[in-house]
Amino acid sequence: MALVIAVVNQKGGVGKTTTTVNLGAALSQLGKKVLLVDIDAQSNLGTHIGITKAEEGQESLETPPQPESTIYDVLKGKKEIKEVIIKRSPGMDVVPSSLFLSAADLELGGVVGRELILKRALEKIKSDYDVVLIDCPPALGLLSLNALAAAQQVIIPVQSEYLALHGVRQLLDTIDQVRGIYNPSLIVGGVLICLHDNRKRLARVVSDTVRAYFGDLVFDTVIRTNVALAEAPAGGQTIFEYSPKSTGAEDYLALAKEVLSV
Repeated sequence: MALVIAVVNQKGGVGKTTTTVNLGAALSQLGKKVLLVDIDAQSNLGTHIGITKAEEGQESLETPPQPESTIYDVLKGKKEIKEVIIKRSPGMDVVPSSLFLSAADLELGGVVGRELILKRALEKIKSDYDVVLIDCPPALGLLSLNALAAAQQVIIPVQSEYLALHGVRQLLDTIDQVRGIYNPSLIVGGVLICLHDNRKRLARVVSDTVRAYFGDLVFDTVIRTNVALAEAPAGGQTIFEYSPKSTGAEDYLALAKEVLSV
């Protein structure tokens, strides 16, 4: 039965999608069968791994072609989750997102049990995978709540910058509420320091502050700032496809081993 992990932080730009994609790729490198689920309406995960890549000749600012079936169809009850899975690479499958998810809070607001739709969908395919990673939107709305209700663990990426801790306390409070109402077995798998540049004094200070504040909840692994991590999405590639010898690949492989040891 799959370990379900939600990658969550209501702050944008902290490395949620980068972590979901490259942790998933690292886990598949370690022989695990992985499913990535994108529930962010921005669909950055699909772009990152090339399943919503713009066609040749298409202007870069145009909206890339969307997959025919997405997690939106699952949440709306139109399709089973197994019908929208895309085989991305050996060991790693993807459930893509849709721009239509931007209205999910309104469209699903009147649905009974709306917080548990994703959990019920995943129950039907969990036996097919070792790990399911859910890439969440930068908000604590209904979609993130669905992810928290479905997950066994939460990974919280934080950036090595001044505002890193802003909102994380609120997120931990939300996790406590979800644990009390929907998902008593939910745990914080770890706080992950991302985009870390140890040459910068502020980054070192923030990292020390995060470790002092969250203690054992912080992963030993730190995701260092690495240009290859920023470049890989442009080619629709994981870090292991784009630059397997980079520090980014090294860090995410170390993180995967740490996640499996939790």
